[in-house]
Amino acid sequence: MTGPQEDLLIFADESPDNPIPSVGTEPESWKVIIVDDDPEVHHLTRLVLDDFEFDGRRLGFVSVYSEAEALKVIPDHPDAAIILLDVVMDAEDSGLKLVQFIRDELKYDAARIILRTGQPGQAPERLVIKDYDINDYKEKTELTAQKLYTTVMAALRAYRDIMVIESNKVGLEKIIKSSADLFEVKSLKKFASGVLTQLTSILNLHKNAVHCNSFAVAKGQEEIYILAATGDYAKGNLEKIEEVVPADVLRRIEISFREKRSLFDETDYFTCYFESKTGRENVIYFEGSKTLNEWNRYLIEIYCSNVSVAFENLYLNEEVETTQKEIIFTLGEIAESRSQETGNHVKRVAEYSKLLALGYGLPEEEAELVRMASSMHDVGKVAIPDAVLNKPGKLTDEEFALIKQHARYGFEMLNHSSRELIKTAAIIAHQHHEKYDGSGYPNGLSGEDIHVYGRITALADVFDALGSERVYKQAWPLEDILEFFRQQRGKHFDPRLVDIFFENLDAILKIRDQYGDGSRNAG
Repeated sequence: MTGPQEDLLIFADESPDNPIPSVGTEPESWKVIIVDDDPEVHHLTRLVLDDFEFDGRRLGFVSVYSEAEALKVIPDHPDAAIILLDVVMDAEDSGLKLVQFIRDELKYDAARIILRTGQPGQAPERLVIKDYDINDYKEKTELTAQKLYTTVMAALRAYRDIMVIESNKVGLEKIIKSSADLFEVKSLKKFASGVLTQLTSILNLHKNAVHCNSFAVAKGQEEIYILAATGDYAKGNLEKIEEVVPADVLRRIEISFREKRSLFDETDYFTCYFESKTGRENVIYFEGSKTLNEWNRYLIEIYCSNVSVAFENLYLNEEVETTQKEIIFTLGEIAESRSQETGNHVKRVAEYSKLLALGYGLPEEEAELVRMASSMHDVGKVAIPDAVLNKPGKLTDEEFALIKQHARYGFEMLNHSSRELIKTAAIIAHQHHEKYDGSGYPNGLSGEDIHVYGRITALADVFDALGSERVYKQAWPLEDILEFFRQQRGKHFDPRLVDIFFENLDAILKIRDQYGDGSRNAG
């Protein structure tokens, strides 16, 4: 007997003592498990279906000769498309018990089970169809070559459609879950990275992917920047795309931007284009689109529709946050300008505070909150008369008592807001003059009763104030400031923060020089 072509193997000696072994099938074959104690049934089934092909894929067979063997072999083949199952083998109901095993224990719901029997009286068709989850019932005597061919073709069509539905179900579930996750992400870069991760997961695509957006530049030209990337293209965020991707990939992305549409290539890639209401344009590029079908593309369109809405919200939120930050800094600078101090003091204190917050172990988002809020530490000064605020000489006890009220005034100005940023600013305005040993004002708090935001800003504010010229003093030399900090460790300042300050002194001085205003001693 001649062997079939490619992935089908038939052996001449097909006795139970030397049974047909299970055949390792190609990934692109439909797997068929034959369970029957008659070797001739295996032989004829393979012979009839030798040249069978469906959807460009041939059949790969696994042969099993008993109920006991089936219980061991079938669990190893969860991808079986069809199980041709004899009813009577080790026992009169072997096949029926295997049906229950396959459906109830293994949970192989997609596999099409076709019962074949040479003794129909042992398992009447009506009862079997009613009581067991099978897909077809055939007497061996009626299974001519043509009928076997037809039966297998119908079963494979059903299996294919079930797998497509299941795949689409999984994809939709991932879309629903991932959309919810992405809407919770505030950072535009993190959001873009999440989009790539979710789409790759949904569609099982190639690792190489890039999410980019286009920003208008002078003379109507555009520059394309990368928001997020994976695989070979993961070389950094917000880079110019021509520095990262090959020329042919860049050309595809440029076409998608220029023509304002998504592009699908049958064998290589796809780009997904979407535009926000504010005119921001985005393109997601993926390699490996040969695995995509029309339903996959429909899923992409649904997903990108959700992503487009989310991006719109993120862009608007980003604009609101940027405006809010500008207002916060402006208010802080206004307060400082009333005391004839440069606005760069506000910037320096903000940057010092973030550095110290990160060193203290606060997460990035919280450290950024401290950076922004610390700019409002002296906002209460707007309520202090100019004559006192800008007095060049020594303050009287009454004047100093009035100056100290700016901490309370700042808290009262800010404490009514429910916004996290303003609430943080209220804490800082209220407590940045408290001292670790309890000798500060306005409430004489000590140790960790002082909020960490207040402790951080206190150190940042004093460092910058000592190094800056004021109407009532000259800037201190750096060495004098550092010695003062050593002396005030555990007194004025949180000792742990003083240690973090000295550990990061180079970075602190870099910030000082970056935002210098010429009013401090260069020492």
